[in-house]
Amino acid sequence: MNKRIRVLIVDDSALVRRLLSDMLASDRSIEVLGTAHDAYGARAKIKALNPDVLTLDVEMPKMDGVTFLKNLMRLRPMPVVMISSLTEHGAAITLDALAAGAVDYLPKPKIDIAATLGDYRAELLAKIKVAAAARVRPLDSRRHERTQSHGTEAVLPKTPPRHFRTTEQIIAIGASTGGTEAIKEVLMGLEPDTPGIMITQHIPKAFSLAFARRMNDCCPMAVCEAQDGQRVLPGHVYIAPGDRHLLLVRDGARYVCKLDDGLPVNRHKPSVDVLFRSVAQEAGGNAVGVILTGMGKDGAVGLREMREAGAPTFAQDEASSVVWGMPGEAVALGAASSVLPLDSMSAAIRRATADQAIEKYG
Repeated sequence: MNKRIRVLIVDDSALVRRLLSDMLASDRSIEVLGTAHDAYGARAKIKALNPDVLTLDVEMPKMDGVTFLKNLMRLRPMPVVMISSLTEHGAAITLDALAAGAVDYLPKPKIDIAATLGDYRAELLAKIKVAAAARVRPLDSRRHERTQSHGTEAVLPKTPPRHFRTTEQIIAIGASTGGTEAIKEVLMGLEPDTPGIMITQHIPKAFSLAFARRMNDCCPMAVCEAQDGQRVLPGHVYIAPGDRHLLLVRDGARYVCKLDDGLPVNRHKPSVDVLFRSVAQEAGGNAVGVILTGMGKDGAVGLREMREAGAPTFAQDEASSVVWGMPGEAVALGAASSVLPLDSMSAAIRRATADQAIEKYG
């Protein structure tokens, strides 16, 4: 029998502690070791019980969850799933937590809407299991919708790549679990005049704008949450809103962003496969595709379509990924022309875009 995942729940709400405990205890592969209502109780129980995974409330009395997490990741690194309110304030704090080393996050359960608790339980169980297998590093060493699954055709039918004579290049990046920090590292290693970058990160609607603003504050390019019809320009980064698919389309001689409110693809909206397919069809060999750390398989097929259209395609390697789900699936499909550690990704993108420019335009 496989060893059970041992979980400690930390939340200042007795009702939330009870709900999370009951949901986790319903899975035989998980053991709830106990609960704590604040950081000081959590610290004592971590020492006594040695859990495999911690669920941690963002906002708690005496010491907030992010401060506690930073201390924990310096002294006793372990997988942590944050429990956050989906507000603008909650989004900013949760992004702080991901930067400090949290593997993933979940919104607070909607206690007053019983119909949603089944979906919430499924997501909670999945994230705890992924967190238990995640690669967690000390802080000082680091620089979904639940609905029927649909394929990419539900949003964008597959067609042959369009061949245009153009000097414009596009970089498409997809990520999920662990992706917010991975994207930051990639963007910070690029130049201010890098070709236009389009990003799909699996993230809730309440978080995507805060994430874009955070990237804009630290990266050499201008970063924004994408808007429908917005022109894709060099030196700019466009992040998919948390409730819309992001696609590349051509408007005359220009590339523009298209936002689509269609069905979730691979259970995600935004979907990486949708972005990658649109880039394969509209930009072909004038693009570069990158798939980073993440749970599941979204983006693997789309990255293969980009490679088949002539684009260089890169997948993050297993050792540097928090979760080697999406990039691992892409590698298994033969979608990646190169498999690289995260700290080599920016340089690979710079080389690829420079080679394209030399090859196509002299």
